[in-house]
Amino acid sequence: MLDFVYYPVSAVLWVWHTAFAAVFGASVGLSWALAIVFLVITLRLLLYRPFLAQVRFARTMAVLQPKIRELQARHAGDRERLAREMRELQREHNFSVLSGLVPIASQLLIFVGLLHVLRSFDHAGRNYVFGADQVQSFLRADVFGAPLSATVFGSGGHLLPLLALAIPLVVMSAVATHFTARASIARQTESTTQVRVINFMTLWLLPIGSLLAALIMPVGILIYFSTNSVWTFVQQHYVHRKLGPVEAVGSNAAGEV
Repeated sequence: MLDFVYYPVSAVLWVWHTAFAAVFGASVGLSWALAIVFLVITLRLLLYRPFLAQVRFARTMAVLQPKIRELQARHAGDRERLAREMRELQREHNFSVLSGLVPIASQLLIFVGLLHVLRSFDHAGRNYVFGADQVQSFLRADVFGAPLSATVFGSGGHLLPLLALAIPLVVMSAVATHFTARASIARQTESTTQVRVINFMTLWLLPIGSLLAALIMPVGILIYFSTNSVWTFVQQHYVHRKLGPVEAVGSNAAGEV
C-alpha cells in the first residue's frame, strides 16, 4: 500500500550501499552500517523543510493559546462571534491546522518507509530494489562480529559482540531522546496536568523504551534509531537557536533558517 514510499527509500539505501561497497566491499558490515547512517541523513535533509514548518506551527500555536483562551472567555455566549474572531486571529498570524498536519504526515510516512525497508531484510528473496543476493549479503553482514540482522534475544552465539555494539547504540539513542524532550519542555509556555503527563512520558518513558529496544530490535534497526535520535537533537537545537525565542513569533521577528 505504501510502495510509493518503500521503493524510493530502498533506492536511496541501495545508492549509499553501492557507494560504500565500492570502497569496503559489498558484503562488509561497515558498508551496510554506513549506508543506513547516510540513508537517515539523506531522508532527514529531505524532510528539513517539513520539520521547519512543523516547528513554526508549534511555536505559533504556543503564542496563540493564551489569546484563544481569552477569546473563548470573552465570547463564551456568542459562538458566531467567537468563530469570526478565531478566523481573524489565525489570518493575522498566517496560521492553519493543515500547515501543521501535512509536515507531520510526510515525516511519519518517510519514517515508516525507512523502518519497513530495514525490517524487510529479514525475509528471503528481494527487498524492493535489492535483489536476493543483496538481501543475503545484508543478512550475512556483521560489524565487529555482531550480525546486522540479529537481536540480543536471538543472538545465536554472538551475544557478547551484540551487547558490545547494541549497548552504546541504545544509550546514545536514549540520551539524545531525553535531552531532545528536555529542550522541548524548556520552551513550553504553559503547564497543565495533561501536558505534565506527556512531558513525563517523553522525558523518561521514551528513553527507557529506547533501552529496551536493544533486546528485540536487530542491530541494523538500532543503527537507524540512534542516528535518527542524534540527528533530531542536533537539528532541533539548530532550528530553535536560529528562530530565536518563541515570543518572536507573535511579533513576526522569528529568523529565517
